[in-house]
Formats: sequence, C-alpha cells, structure tokens
Amino acid sequence: MADYDLIVRNAKIVTEDRQTEGDIGVKDGKIAAIEPGLKGTAGREIDAGNKFVLPGGIDSHAHIEQKSGFGIMCADDFYSGTVSAAFGGTTTVIPFAAQHRGMSLRQVVKDYHEAATPKAVIDYAFHLIISDPNEQVLGQELPALLRDGYTSFKIYMTYDDLKLDDRQVLEVLDFARREGAMAMIHAENSDCIAWLTEKLEAAGRTAPRFHATSRPAPVEREATHRAITLAELIDVPVLIVHVSSREAIEQIRWAQGRGKSSGSC
Repeated sequence: MADYDLIVRNAKIVTEDRQTEGDIGVKDGKIAAIEPGLKGTAGREIDAGNKFVLPGGIDSHAHIEQKSGFGIMCADDFYSGTVSAAFGGTTTVIPFAAQHRGMSLRQVVKDYHEAATPKAVIDYAFHLIISDPNEQVLGQELPALLRDGYTSFKIYMTYDDLKLDDRQVLEVLDFARREGAMAMIHAENSDCIAWLTEKLEAAGRTAPRFHATSRPAPVEREATHRAITLAELIDVPVLIVHVSSREAIEQIRWAQGRGKSSGSC
C-alpha cells in the first residue's frame, strides 16, 4: 500500500506563516507531510517544477445563481461561478441563500443546495439572507438551521423587498447574540435613496451613472452609524458588508475605538 495518495514534489510551498521548498504528501484528502525530499510512495506524483503551491482561497462573499428582489437572476450559475473561482485559485465560495418575503427559510436552503450540488466544482457553503424575520423563522427555522451549521446571515436596511426596519433589525441581532451567530448588515438609508431617486427620475437623470448619485456618502454613513448603534444596544458584534465610502469607515473605526465589535468588508 502506498504511503500517500499524492505527492507534489519540487514545490515552493506557501503556508500561513512562511515559504519553504520541498514536497507535499497528501493522504485521505488531507496534507499529511511537508518536507524536502519526502520519503515514501504515492498512488500519484506531480512535479511542481519549482512553482508556487499555496492554499486555495476562500471567497466569503459571493452572489451565485441568486434571484434579486426585482426577480433578476445572477449571470453566474453554480457551474460557471465555481469554475471561474477555481481558475483564480479559489477553492471555496460562500454565496448567499436568499429568503424573499413569505418564503420558508428551510426551503430556501434546500432549493439552493439543489441548484449547487450538481454544478459546483469546488467546495461551497451558504450565508443566509433574512428578509422576513417572522416568529416561525426566528423561533423555529433559524435555530434549527444554526444547529445544522448555518451560523451567519445577512440583513438589509435598503431595497424594498429585502429591507428590515429598525425593530426587525433588533430582533435579528438579539437572536444573533443569544445563539452566537454572525450578523452581516447592508447599511444604506432606504428612505434617502428613494427620495433622491425620485428627484433624479423627475429630472430625467436615469443613466446608470446616476445610481451612484442616488447613494452619496451620507446615505451609507448614517445607516452604518445606525447599524452600529443597534448592535451596541444588543451588545453583539456585526459585520458591515461591502463598505464603499470613507465616511462609513470612519464610523466603524469610531466604534472600534470605543471597544465596540464591528467590522467591515
């Protein structure tokens, strides 16, 4: 019997803390040995030819085969999205399983697995998107999913079909604190965006570039501060996702400077 299933020889090996040169032995799908001139036999050997061998990346925020609140499907399905990821050195993706209002969260997860399982060529997991935090979701479905390993979820403060009001945000954050889950927040002031959008449309300013005009920095800054305030009230860490303005970053740094647990991506 071979000592390893695979040996990768003559590699520049990059780990979390150093770079070395040598061989990698793989057994039962796991790295079993890293050393120069690795002794032993393998069912398969690859000569890396002095190329870099490094851990696969994890894309922790992706939208794949997800229908938006407007009913528009993402361009990438789980095959095209994961093939592209693999070619870029990413070996795990964590896209979102998006609940829309009236949908069972458990059924949402089942539907996304049915879409991903036959197509994905790399590892995947799911964050949840919660748009309907009703008693059934918060009291039964989400606790059960948490026990199954779905420990992170995203909530929105904007987009009519997804957004939660402040009371609902508090309810979800309270669940996150109680159960030890990670809450991610898309922080933008929905009413400000709607008001600005109406003004732009009335002026005929509907080209794609006016999307940015409808979302100036104060819109994100205010919502980021409000999200942090709500999290502070519950005493729970939050992750503010895809932060795009300096002013929002300043709010996050302000919170962190006061010892509050908030982060951004």
